[in-house]
Amino acid sequence: MKEFYCANSEETEKLGFAIGQTASEGDVICLSGDLGAGKTALAKGIALAKGVPEEDITSPTFAIMNIYKGKDADLRHFDLYRLNRAEELDDIGFDEYVGGCGITMIEWADLFPEEMPEEYLQINISVEKTGRKIVLEPHGRHYEELCEKVEALVNSGN
Repeated sequence: MKEFYCANSEETEKLGFAIGQTASEGDVICLSGDLGAGKTALAKGIALAKGVPEEDITSPTFAIMNIYKGKDADLRHFDLYRLNRAEELDDIGFDEYVGGCGITMIEWADLFPEEMPEEYLQINISVEKTGRKIVLEPHGRHYEELCEKVEALVNSGN
């Protein structure tokens, strides 16, 4: 588990960028936190690191899922906030996208924990003072290594 403090949305996006630099094909990144905690800012940083044009990145709150074309990999960005039942995930083809080609980011993954894959990176974001506490919780050896790489990038100032 790795813990970071981001004083503003720019730092949150920068941490997301470091995560994106280390993320690879098939990775699943689950984002949890209250409304306005910074999930979308973190997801934006991840997408930017993969070469997605900034103007293409929007919150999928109303669309449920956005697909971004990156230079390194495609990203599937889910927002499960508006879903009420796990059965609705079947309606949107959730299992067909998660963990497949590209990188999957899932906001509000904590609403359906039983539907998440066995291995993934859980990111918990909470508001603290004027900034955000961001905790990376790896589930699986691959994600433990990813967290180590993110910490090294952040500590090196990149």
